[in-house]
Amino acid sequence: MTEFLTDNVKTAYDHFYTNDQSAWRMLGAKYKAQNILDVCKTIKPTKVLEVGAGDGSILHFLDQSNFAPELYALEIAQSGVDLIRDRKLAHLKEAQVFDGYKIPYADNSFDLVILSHVLEHVEHERILIRELKRVAQHIVIEVPKDYRYGVDKRMKHFLGYGHINMYTPTSLRFLLQSEGLDIVADKLSLTDREITRFSEFVIRKQPKTITKRLKIDLIYRIKKNLGNILGKKKQEQYANAYTVLVKKSDQDLQIF
Repeated sequence: MTEFLTDNVKTAYDHFYTNDQSAWRMLGAKYKAQNILDVCKTIKPTKVLEVGAGDGSILHFLDQSNFAPELYALEIAQSGVDLIRDRKLAHLKEAQVFDGYKIPYADNSFDLVILSHVLEHVEHERILIRELKRVAQHIVIEVPKDYRYGVDKRMKHFLGYGHINMYTPTSLRFLLQSEGLDIVADKLSLTDREITRFSEFVIRKQPKTITKRLKIDLIYRIKKNLGNILGKKKQEQYANAYTVLVKKSDQDLQIF
């Protein structure tokens, strides 16, 4: 396969996981792992691979929940792989560096592949999706729902996070179905209040006032309740993340 991961991208991630943000990553991973568990209730995978596993935070929670007897990890950053191995996860069989696209396993090696908050960073998304499809029967993907009206006016903000792609639940489903994948289960989620409080009071170092705490709680409750009352369209509007479980389709609709 042609080398698709450019040198500047490799360099950017080489030391990405050496900084001190482990508490933030662990907090987010707790909810990402729960989303994976929720959409995967109908399957019982034995071998699970996480692609773009970062520092292993999600695998930590999946390991604790006995999600699968065998866990594997691929990550483009050596610093991330080192941290994954240092966790000494009970069900982890292997963690290794890969080039961002070519998965170093044979066809149908896994029951499930996880791609959580990775696709928005990928330069050639369909190439990676086809590799996931090659090595597993089921795939679970989670993306942030960055898209809002006028998002093109905030390019500097999102590019600062390395988000070069944006999805709505509808556009992600279209992408996956056009690659010959069937939707099995999905979940829309709001950023939990615990994460918002951490972001405000720990990362941004805002004063921990009662008013601010009440505002965070109120906004969350309003969005949650309006979504429940007004249905899925409104839930999609308010959602901060979308998680979807897909499987290989009996009919291959791949367009290229």
